[in-house]
Amino acid sequence: MSALALVLVFSAAVTHAVWNIIAHGISRAGIPFLWCGAVAGAVIWGAAIPFTGGMGESDWTGFLIGVGISGVLHVAYMLVLQHGYRVGNLSTVYATARGSGPFLAVIAAIVLLGERPSGWALAGVLAIVAGVVALGLVDRAPRGERQRGLDPSIVFGLLTGVAIATYTIWDTHAVREWHLAPVPYMVGTCVMEIVVYSVMLHRRWRETVAFARYQWRRVLVFGFLSPLSYILILVAVTIAPVALVAPLREVSVVLVSLFGVFALKESRPAARLAASGVVVAGIVLLAG
Repeated sequence: MSALALVLVFSAAVTHAVWNIIAHGISRAGIPFLWCGAVAGAVIWGAAIPFTGGMGESDWTGFLIGVGISGVLHVAYMLVLQHGYRVGNLSTVYATARGSGPFLAVIAAIVLLGERPSGWALAGVLAIVAGVVALGLVDRAPRGERQRGLDPSIVFGLLTGVAIATYTIWDTHAVREWHLAPVPYMVGTCVMEIVVYSVMLHRRWRETVAFARYQWRRVLVFGFLSPLSYILILVAVTIAPVALVAPLREVSVVLVSLFGVFALKESRPAARLAASGVVVAGIVLLAG
């Protein structure tokens, strides 16, 4: 994997971890938060289009199809993720989603996109997925406590993982096959999200305005970082296999897990550190 691709993916991981931490703090607002975030993202990055190469060689038919489907997929992803944050533990939901998502994306990349990672690269992928899943299991119920039914953190983490794999493969196909510029593509996706969220808001506009006034600083940060984290990935998949990019971006799980330990005082720091070490080992294999 090239040095440029590594820098792009690691930068995406940091920004992704930060916006997820921000989203966890205000996720209970639900659709008003998601609508405000999509509007902020569209405005901020829409203004950046002239300074990032414009529309490039984008095919307009492909662009409209691409962002239309991508917007719906990203809405599904955000809805499942935010619900998981409301009913589950931050680290468990996040780690389960980020472990299952790249695993499914790698399989889809091999089957649907015809990618063929090397043996060492696949070993790195497996190590990263194993470490991420281990992080997700750290917060299971302690011994002596019986978990009734399915743990909602695991359930919604897995559903989020399916959504991640789906939009990752679709977006990779769109930007590669139709030569779509990443920034306009992300802005178009945000616009599509706004349309869907507007329908879902129904009569909650007063609540949305109140939320925007109270949380405008977080909304602006989210609107900048959330699209940025994915724009970096869209650039990376044009120069590196998605079967490598998808798992490598999961270094963000380590960052979120550490935040859970030190800021949220979540349990079992030693186990988190050990699982994070497995993720790092996988990253070393991929980087080689």
